[in-house]
Amino acid sequence: MTDFNVPERPTLEDANPNLQQPPRQESNRSLLRPFLELLQTLALAAILYFAVDAVLARVIVENISMEPTLYPGNFVLVNRVAYRWGGQPRVGEIVIFHNPQNLSVDYIKRIIGTPGDTVVAQNGKIYVNGAALTEPYISAPPEYSGQWTVPPDSIFVLGDNRNNSEDSHIWGFVPMKDVIGKALVVYWPVDNIKVIAHPTQVNAGSQ
Repeated sequence: MTDFNVPERPTLEDANPNLQQPPRQESNRSLLRPFLELLQTLALAAILYFAVDAVLARVIVENISMEPTLYPGNFVLVNRVAYRWGGQPRVGEIVIFHNPQNLSVDYIKRIIGTPGDTVVAQNGKIYVNGAALTEPYISAPPEYSGQWTVPPDSIFVLGDNRNNSEDSHIWGFVPMKDVIGKALVVYWPVDNIKVIAHPTQVNAGSQ
């Protein structure tokens, strides 16, 4: 028998009956959700950008060497992986590559010869392994002459504007390791949007 009563230990609810911790946590999550969604969207956009950039390049034509096929100011989409994993260059394809004389400068030209081919420029025609090429895409017949045999792992390129182009007839062959990719599409300006044709089976004319 004691002269005092021991009070019951108060519970958390007795101490603060208005405390509502779970709803407060839910409120914090609601505030964070838009920020987290924005981060997820930005991360996905970055992943997609780098994935696309690994496959496709974008270049701007800056001179007249590929007229009438491509003009200054044309924006061109380029397939970076066209010649990887066993892809082989073909006569007639348009490619972007580092200038063999200045690797900081990129050129865009048409493939005329591949490894082992003998290219001859004579009497206004281009011959590959003895067959004259039919080339409806050039601006005018070449006024120069010469003969070249393409070494392994290289290509011989010419501009479609044959007499206004610095290309293989001046400085020689392009190593395949310096090729950036294959031109796919002109996507700007709007009035010149087109898929770039690659006549890989070039018809032979009379010799």
